[in-house]
Amino acid sequence: MVTLAENRYGKSRVRLVRVKRHSDRHDLHEWTVQVLLQGDYESCFADGDNSKILPTDTMKNMVYSLARSSPAACIEDFAKELSSFLLERNAQVASAEVSIRETSWDHLQISARPHPTTFVQSSGEVQTTMVTQCPGSVPKIVSGLDNLVILKTAGSAFAGYIKDSLTTLPETRDRLFGTAVRANWTYVAPDLSFHQLRPQIRELLLAAFAEHQSKSVQHTLYAMAQRVLDKVSEVKDLHLTMPNKHCLLVDLSGFGQDNPNEIFVPTDEPHGFIEARVTRE
Repeated sequence: MVTLAENRYGKSRVRLVRVKRHSDRHDLHEWTVQVLLQGDYESCFADGDNSKILPTDTMKNMVYSLARSSPAACIEDFAKELSSFLLERNAQVASAEVSIRETSWDHLQISARPHPTTFVQSSGEVQTTMVTQCPGSVPKIVSGLDNLVILKTAGSAFAGYIKDSLTTLPETRDRLFGTAVRANWTYVAPDLSFHQLRPQIRELLLAAFAEHQSKSVQHTLYAMAQRVLDKVSEVKDLHLTMPNKHCLLVDLSGFGQDNPNEIFVPTDEPHGFIEARVTRE
């Protein structure tokens, strides 16, 4: 005999651009939404009974309809609103998870002033959130960012590691250190000023990366997480993923030239992969 152990279903990659039109400017947001529901769906899986199934196409329509009326100015508040809406209308749902990725658009600068209705994408960085909620409970909010590409040309070393018969990597006290940061942090409460906390957390991560005298990617990852946890009491833990985007020193001796740590070849395949979750004791 078999039984259904776990299940989830929903709608993924619901893409939305929302424009808020003010008298002096427009605000533009681009969101990609995913909705996943978990609950009493065994009759659907085992018997083909769809009487408890909310069509995923309806979930898509919910995103657009709520976006039209929602006062939410950040992805956390909109995700909370959508998860509550789903739970209120579907008693068979045991848990609703709403994940949103935001593609950043900035006002175009013309003569050092932001143009009110024209926007530009300056990087591939995205903002993220995931709201999980069960009926009668407060939502759990995990927010973050992805593909924050940063590089430093000083203050990074790698030495003192294990060396065996297969080790060819030379030690260095002065290397380029590049990475594409993925960060996720858990908020301590569901009702916070998310639109103010996000830029503060991002700035702390960047400052720690720039200022830290790195002995390894692991060393700097920990320093970045520690900076956030020391400064932002609203965050209870931080998960960081930092691939090591290598820049390898080019040997120019065959051309009769020196290379005083100035000419490199960038390569990200293969690359080191470092991740950790840092939390309060």
